[in-house]
Amino acid sequence: MTAVLNPEQRQRDLERLADETFDVLIIGGGITGVGSALDAATRGLKVGLIEQRDLASGTSSRSSRLIHGGLRYLEQLNFRLVREALHERGLLLGRIAPHLVRPVSFLYPLTHPIWERLYVGTGVTLYDLLAKGGVNPLPHHRQLSKTRALELFPSLRSDALIGAIQYWDAQEDDARYVLMVARTAADLGAAIAPSVEAVGLRREGDRVVGIEARCRETGRRFSISARTVVNATGVWTDHIQDLAGRGAIHVRASKGIHLVVPRERIQGEVGLITKTPSSVLFVIPWDRHWIIGTTDTEWNLDLAHPAASSRDIDYLLEQANRHVTPALTRDDVEGVYAGLRPLLYGESDSTSKLSREHAVAEVVPGLITVAGGKYTTYRVMAQDTIDAVVHSTGVEAGPSRTADTPLVGAEGFEDRWNRRQAIADEFGFTVDTVEHLLHRYGSLIDDLLTLVSRQPELGKELTEGYLKAEIVYAASDEGALHLDDILTRRTRISVETKDRGTEVAAQAADLAGDVLGWDKTTREREVVYYLARVEAERESQRQPDDQTADAVRLGAPDIRTST
Repeated sequence: MTAVLNPEQRQRDLERLADETFDVLIIGGGITGVGSALDAATRGLKVGLIEQRDLASGTSSRSSRLIHGGLRYLEQLNFRLVREALHERGLLLGRIAPHLVRPVSFLYPLTHPIWERLYVGTGVTLYDLLAKGGVNPLPHHRQLSKTRALELFPSLRSDALIGAIQYWDAQEDDARYVLMVARTAADLGAAIAPSVEAVGLRREGDRVVGIEARCRETGRRFSISARTVVNATGVWTDHIQDLAGRGAIHVRASKGIHLVVPRERIQGEVGLITKTPSSVLFVIPWDRHWIIGTTDTEWNLDLAHPAASSRDIDYLLEQANRHVTPALTRDDVEGVYAGLRPLLYGESDSTSKLSREHAVAEVVPGLITVAGGKYTTYRVMAQDTIDAVVHSTGVEAGPSRTADTPLVGAEGFEDRWNRRQAIADEFGFTVDTVEHLLHRYGSLIDDLLTLVSRQPELGKELTEGYLKAEIVYAASDEGALHLDDILTRRTRISVETKDRGTEVAAQAADLAGDVLGWDKTTREREVVYYLARVEAERESQRQPDDQTADAVRLGAPDIRTST
């Protein structure tokens, strides 16, 4: 039976964290942290993980949601990084997470008739060849005429290209991917505790032997003992290293924002990628929506809640409208989200040139920091991190097994995918609904179907694209502790609906509250905090610059700091 993450299990894990000594304690519940927890668990190590907010609440829920080799890194001649990422892309598509990762194709519009087609074509050919060294279930690129490109993407401005190149990468829901990695680690015995922050380090002599922690739900303070502590906190890396009094790896934050617009607003069967003056423009098909991104600007303000400004949004709309017709306006934008990339310090002041590679270092004996990297290569980062843990402690452990460890929901996915019409007929769903569920839960769709069998009302939509059962399941099995966890990360209601979830917030709070034991006051409080957060984000997106946007966004209190 797949591990369940709920308040009861969290309480048991908190007791374990307070009472036991772990081989490794990981700070940070993003993709690097949960990936490291899974790697350690596959080696038979005793693993604990804490996260100060929700799983994937930072960078790992605010990406472009792509699993890719980094085509643009070929221009930097970083062949090793591209080859590594393409190998990982193949593993995720074919073995580790076929239910969560799926192919997506892109057009690269060409504007020069000869040299650009040759230049870009050579790069994409190399991209295909580098992928051949590993598992590569994706088609090779194709050279397209202008006519064929416009057939695939009718909304492309005809004056914006003379032809195109089509190539393939992959995509996933980053927050759900993190959750599935965490549940897989929990299946193997890892203690997973969100809403717990590290407030100090414990030492014996010069060696770190654990941390002092605080539960952000109750305020309780307690100690956690561990042979090694891993700092996998992304843009918070220096904060944890400061607790040790020194740092071995330094990180700068780069802000990237994305816009979410309805699928019908842009006519196209494939995605679009092209260069902008400061970054790369993606127009990515995403179920019933398009994701448009991204920016790449230095960020020195609040790390927990980065804000998108009016300037950011206008910039992306301007760049998109150079290629898309009819022109997009603010009224077309249903959702906006901003995330921070943790970039290793580099020689250049331009964040777009800072290193996307990762680094692992023992800051002081017993404290290991991992930082940088790409979402696609999280498994390699995790393997390198736990290799360092094993070296530091001398604990007996075998090699990493994550390359051959499917995530929960992978086993049996193909069978259920082949039966999706039968499932739809049995439960009165559309096939699109069943496919949506399968890409979010894989074979764990059975859990959702059991809920619907017991309570048919849960088979109805809460809002377009999401069933009521998904709200209940987020609380009962997926570790959500607050309404915002559900509407923002377990689902994407907060950016995929025009009202950003405000119209269904009370109903969602009732569905989750029945599972989590919330009384009327708690339900109302959860809704009030969620609405305040949405309004603060909306208002921040009307501000002209980062400073004013950040100040407005911080006007909404974080529910995890209010208890």
